[in-house]
Amino acid sequence: MTELELKGKWNQVKGKLKEKYGSLTDDDLQFAEGKYDQLVGRIQEKTGKTKEEVEKELETV
Repeated sequence: MTELELKGKWNQVKGKLKEKYGSLTDDDLQFAEGKYDQLVGRIQEKTGKTKEEVEKELETV
């Protein structure tokens, strides 16, 4: 999923990310809105996964 596609589907993505990563807060998602790299970084921090793993998972969201 490209950054542009992520922006276009942001509300859907936020809901799915909250379901998948229960530890993500609204603040995390608001902070990351429009900032793809920072969103990936926050998910990495919460899950301990690599950037590549997180990006691959985001493709399926």
